[in-house]
Formats: sequence, C-alpha cells, structure tokens
Amino acid sequence: MTEALLKELKEITPEERQLLAGSQEIEKNIYMSQETDVIDAKKLLDAGKMIQVRTHTRFVHFPKHTHNFIELIYMCSGSTHHVVNGEDVILKQGELLFLNQKATQEIYPAGEDDIAVNFIILPEFFEYGLSMMDAEENLLRDFIIGCLRGDNEVSGYLHFKVADILPVQNLVENLIWTIRNKQPNKRSINQVTMGLLFLQLMNYMDKLETDTKGEQKLIISVLSYIETHYRDGELSELAGQLHYDFYWLSKEIKKRTGKTYTELVQAKRLSQAAYLLHTTTKSVMDIAMEVGYDNISYFHRIFQKKYGMTPRKFRVSKG
Repeated sequence: MTEALLKELKEITPEERQLLAGSQEIEKNIYMSQETDVIDAKKLLDAGKMIQVRTHTRFVHFPKHTHNFIELIYMCSGSTHHVVNGEDVILKQGELLFLNQKATQEIYPAGEDDIAVNFIILPEFFEYGLSMMDAEENLLRDFIIGCLRGDNEVSGYLHFKVADILPVQNLVENLIWTIRNKQPNKRSINQVTMGLLFLQLMNYMDKLETDTKGEQKLIISVLSYIETHYRDGELSELAGQLHYDFYWLSKEIKKRTGKTYTELVQAKRLSQAAYLLHTTTKSVMDIAMEVGYDNISYFHRIFQKKYGMTPRKFRVSKG
C-alpha cells in the first residue's frame, strides 16, 4: 500500500479520540440500534450506495455482534484479533477476511499501528462482478458466493492469507482508493474491480482458511480438487489427500452438496466443454477428450441432456 494512503487511513477518527480520552465502550448508535447487536448497513451506507469503506475503530473491545450485510476486512498494517463463531482468527497485514450475514464476530482492541479497512457490502453489489465470470460455470465460485450471501446452511468466514499475492493487493488498494475518492463511473469501476478480485482469489484457494467446525472447509477442499482434477481425478485419491475414509467422504459429499462426487465431476466437465465450445474452434471430439470423455457418443448424450441441444447446435446458438 502506498505510504500516502496508509498515512491517511492511520489518522485518528473523532470516535477514536473519545476512546483515547477515556471512553471505555464503542459508541453503539454509530453502528446499530440500542436494542439489537446487529450492525446495520443503513447506519454505515449513504442512501443508494451498495458499498462503503471505513477504517476499523481501534483502542476498544468490539463486543459480539452480527451484520445485515457482507463485510470484507483488509489488514493494511499490523494485525487484529477476531473471534468468529467462537473461533480465534488473527488477521495479519495483507490478509482478507470475509464475513457473511450469519457470522457472529467479536474483536479485541487494536493498537495505533493496526490499520484495518472494513468494506460494508450489500449482496447485490456482487452481481455485476459475477457476470464477468458467467462464461464458464464454476462450482467452487458458486459455493463461495453462497457462503458470502448466507445461502448455505452453515454460517462462517473466509480468511484469505494472500499477503504475498501482488495482484490481490493492488486490486484491494484500488477499491479503497476509488471508494474514498469521487471518481466518474465509480460504481462500475468498483464492481469490475471486485469481479477481478474474485477471479484472482479463485486461483489461490490453497491460501484460504475457513470454519474448522463447519461444512465449508470440507466442501471447498472437494470443489477445489475437482476444479483442477476434473479430467482424471479420483475420489480415492482425494480421500487419501484429505485423510478421510473413502466411503465416509463419498457419503458426506452427497449429504452436503446433494450430488455425488461423480455428478460434481460431470457438471464441471460439461461446463468446461460448453466454455470451450463457446470460446474456441476446437472440434467437438477434441473438446470431449480434453474434458475427460473418451466415449464421444456418451459425451453427446449427457451434453444434450444438460443443455437441451447437441454440442454443435450449442456452439452455433452462442454465435
């Protein structure tokens, strides 16, 4: 992060001045109604806005609370100690922490050099950025977005340890700068930047930590494996990597996704085939073999079942 922006973010806010002057608690009416522990987007977002940034309030313990929006926390410098759904999360410089609306959060006091930026984000803000990725279906991406929106049954957090990934750092800094400064077409710029950020994060799922007690960790591991091994990956190999019993893992995948491992692999193979039909001039036979099908007749049959047309007609329909 540039020194100028970091210096600006480090400035003591009026709320923090009161804390340094002896106040012992957060000023609750800034964040929520007196009768609830839910931080309200209406308190923090200007009318008509879908995203806002504010520096995390230092020098005070922030008691347990939830949000009615998606929160993204970026650690500019230092570190902060969070308790999310009862689990300790230490957010270090350059790292990202996503919280959905169901997550319960508590934050311990931060020092003067512990600079974090909170993004307050309404779920609909993500729609435009996600449309950038619609050309190729991605089960992992869909699951991650479901986690953020709170669509999945188990609430939780996504902790990306991406301090060493320069494109991610640049994109987050661009978001902070653009939101804080009045720029023409600011909303479009921010939505595109968020889409690019997700595209980058999808490449670094090995740097993601999530609830150890929830479903997310297992399913993210399974979907990450399928994204990179859909051509020839075997469930037995995955079970060995995760140190789970083969039969137990098979049942858990079905229980938690509603699909078998084979069905998840097939969905990925077919979506990849559709993407290649739309974006390349490769023959249908070459595409079928590239995504993992040696039996071309079988490939035609299951492709038509999913998309309602043959691979060749699908290519023509996409122009």
